[in-house]
Amino acid sequence: MARRWSVLRSVRVRLLVIALLPMLVLLPLLLGSTMMRWSGKIDDILISKVNGDLTIADQYLARLMDMSGERLDAVAGSVALQQALGQKTALAALLAERRVALQLDFLYLATKETSPGGFQPGAWPVVRAAWNGRAESAIDILSAEALDQLSPGLADQAAIRLVPTVAAVATARQVEDRGMIIHSAAPVHLPDGRRAALVGGRLLNRNLDFIDTINALVYREQSLPEGSRGTATLFLEDVRVSTNVRLFENVRALGTRVSAVVRARVLDEGSVWLDRAFVVNDWYISAYEPIVDSFGTRVGMLYVGYLETPFQHAKTVSILTIILVFLLIATVSVPIFLRWAGRIFLPLERMTQTIARVEAGDLQARNGDAGDSGEIAQVAGHFDDLLDQIQERDRLLRDWANSLEQKVEERTADLRAANRKLEKTTERLIISEKLAAVGEITASVAHEINNPIAVIQGNVEVARSLLAEHAEAVETEFRLIDDQIYRIGSIVSKLLHFARPEEYSGAANVISPAEVVRDCLVLTRHQIATNGIVVETDMAADKNVLMARTELQQVLVNLILNAVHAMPEGGTLSLAVRDVTKGVKIEVADSGTGIAPETLRRIFDPFFTTKQAQGTGLGLSISQTLVRHAGGTLTASSVPGEGSLFTIFLPQTDPQ
Repeated sequence: MARRWSVLRSVRVRLLVIALLPMLVLLPLLLGSTMMRWSGKIDDILISKVNGDLTIADQYLARLMDMSGERLDAVAGSVALQQALGQKTALAALLAERRVALQLDFLYLATKETSPGGFQPGAWPVVRAAWNGRAESAIDILSAEALDQLSPGLADQAAIRLVPTVAAVATARQVEDRGMIIHSAAPVHLPDGRRAALVGGRLLNRNLDFIDTINALVYREQSLPEGSRGTATLFLEDVRVSTNVRLFENVRALGTRVSAVVRARVLDEGSVWLDRAFVVNDWYISAYEPIVDSFGTRVGMLYVGYLETPFQHAKTVSILTIILVFLLIATVSVPIFLRWAGRIFLPLERMTQTIARVEAGDLQARNGDAGDSGEIAQVAGHFDDLLDQIQERDRLLRDWANSLEQKVEERTADLRAANRKLEKTTERLIISEKLAAVGEITASVAHEINNPIAVIQGNVEVARSLLAEHAEAVETEFRLIDDQIYRIGSIVSKLLHFARPEEYSGAANVISPAEVVRDCLVLTRHQIATNGIVVETDMAADKNVLMARTELQQVLVNLILNAVHAMPEGGTLSLAVRDVTKGVKIEVADSGTGIAPETLRRIFDPFFTTKQAQGTGLGLSISQTLVRHAGGTLTASSVPGEGSLFTIFLPQTDPQ
């Protein structure tokens, strides 16, 4: 990692970056940002064009409705209609002839009292407007029943079977049987003074002439690039009821449906869609607008759009052409830039190599005369002069360093010796202070316990004398009290032995290890019982050893308590004292958690502990020191998960 970082910071790399950055980084970034901006502008132009196309289609549809209303109004005011009024046969013939001439699918005269075929004309706003004297046209949606009432067979002409379409809203319908019509009505004055309405309609379902006319108006020849094609569609809600979009070569996509996202934007929100959209089987630059009926309800959509692929292809070709031109320019210009940069970094590299040789220890390395008189050659000459000065100063420094090193070695030896003495003194002070504190506290506690015990024992004797012959009834209880008083006295005596052994021992420091082990079990009985630990003992030793009783007690108590802590869920504590050659061996074993090998190597180090805040890390270190002072050894072995074994060896004291 460090080597890679040094390479990146080298003069060669920096000069190469300076030479190539404009061509290989800045110029591509500029070209990339320019192409992105250009691509965005092209997309904006495409959207603007399709918006204009939608405006043309909308104006054509509006003009078609206006023309339908105007033509119907002309028929309503014609002399022929006025002459045919009141003559049922003549009126029917005239309406039939005008319906064909105006390319209408139905045409009838409606009054407030008539309803052709059961159809209710008064339910439609355009008819009511004509009754009020105003001609009007609108887009309306008629049910299949209403279509057949107006013109038998018209419902079959309007019905379109739905085609499953990807991304459309799910529907259970199979057929769209409603009809989208241009609904027009014009006022008519009857001879008796009543007002009537001349009502006509043109079905837009399957009206391919209508949609092809819109497409021809919007997308005239050569208005789109080669390979693209314009499309127009009329939707009844989200169903294509009139379109020139193809499912296959000669099959129009009637009955297919618009995607859910377009439906939500246009029909549900009433917004105009101007964006790319997936139409049936390809992507188109699309424009959708909602169609509102005479009631003001959004009932359909008008769509125009053109195939996106040719424009995308043209953009891709343009981008690739720019990239190829850039690569050609870079191929020609980069070698020139590298050659210019080489004239600068080659002399600098020679200086870098000289520095590397000097750092490796070759103080004779020099740049020499490169045959150049430029600024870099002058720098190389100055650098050689500096290396000469550094070589001379290095020689002087080495002489001084050798002299200084000899003096430092002498002082270091003295410091090591002093440090060893200080460490030994510190260890003895720690042990001495701890033993003094423990002894003082233990003696104080023992003496304090003796006083109330004496009072209890005295009162028991008084109770016996007062009860006289009645004392036999509670003799068992008195005996239990005597036993417990004796037990407490024994524990206090052992504590005093632990605190002040010199006051109770007849032979100073000559002790029986088995007896000390028993005393330690009494001192630690509470901790052992609390943790539910079973004690197994083997006291088969008769030899005595030379060691302060309190020191051996301290070592054994520490080992027993460590074993208790290693068995928080209970276990077996084994204590064995055996005579061996030239001494006595004491073993303290537990069935606890054991000690890991890496921890076992450090357990006798001062201040090393695995009990965190509960220990000082001095127990085993001090114990080992005390055993060594007595001429013995303290060793440990352990199997993780099975338990640990601590072995104390103490030399036998001279029997004389």
